[in-house]
Amino acid sequence: MLKHVLDVLELLDRPQTDGQLLAAHLRGVLDGAVREAAGTPAATAVRSDAVEITVTRVEGAKGGTDFVKVVVPGADGARAGGSAPTLGVLGRLGGVGARPERTGLVSDADGAVAALATAAKLLDMYGRGDVLRGDVIVSTHVCPDAPTRPHDPVPFMDSPVSILDCNRAEIDPAMDAVVSIDTTKGNRLLNHRGIALSPTVKEGWILRVSDDLLGILETVTGEAAHVLPITTQDITPYGNGVHHINSIMQPCVATDAPVVGLAVTAQSAVAGCATGASHETDIAAAGRFALEAAKEFGRGAARFHDAGEFARLVELYGPMNRLQAGAPDEDAAA
Repeated sequence: MLKHVLDVLELLDRPQTDGQLLAAHLRGVLDGAVREAAGTPAATAVRSDAVEITVTRVEGAKGGTDFVKVVVPGADGARAGGSAPTLGVLGRLGGVGARPERTGLVSDADGAVAALATAAKLLDMYGRGDVLRGDVIVSTHVCPDAPTRPHDPVPFMDSPVSILDCNRAEIDPAMDAVVSIDTTKGNRLLNHRGIALSPTVKEGWILRVSDDLLGILETVTGEAAHVLPITTQDITPYGNGVHHINSIMQPCVATDAPVVGLAVTAQSAVAGCATGASHETDIAAAGRFALEAAKEFGRGAARFHDAGEFARLVELYGPMNRLQAGAPDEDAAA
């Protein structure tokens, strides 16, 4: 995974970067793996034409960005008419760069790097014949010149497009669960360098942290799991005038699927627009978590939430999906 992180960083850390450049890289990873595995028994079932790699340009009030989407089919996934569930892996950010205000890759880029590296690793595995049970859909966006904005305690990256645009482009109805990866260093709530997992959020309910996902996190990091504290206001839509830790939980307002946030964290408060703040090994750990979650979720060995317990909560206290209701889309930060 670290190799793929380094390759993606090299491509993103330039003013000319865009979605087409990253899509070409991902196609090259797949083609190279298929060529190397040609003629081996494991590769006989691989159909590279079943993989989807698309780039969609979206323009907003403050510029534009390229959304990159990768669909890696599973052996028993929905794309093949199978029953294995589909995992969505989203890289959330405002932009990978803040040019001309800042030169270089910004801290906020970590979510995009982790998602694209995860996609590259999945494509490399798929091309060599290591096909997961379920489909995996990876999506993020690439913008080298996003704006910045004030935030407490440190400045955030802004985005050329709104959260509504991000959710429309990144959330796929086929996703049965979502891992949302986002740089979450601009706070004083979690003073730890590495990665941390949020509680599961579904339809306005903040549920207990998944034991299965905690197990994956501890396996990947080799240390005790760290949990990101979130509040009710963090899972409400941007633009409603209340403080949000960042956009890590915003996918939960646009889907009925369970969503977990995977935060790339730091020991001190680091601005999202800071350069020189990305730690490659932490990003690789986030990618490895997403990959292992995809393996276990697709084969039915990892649950994001307890469906029976969720149904009981709704029965006792009613639905909370009013918290998913749209707010004025005046806050474009992603």
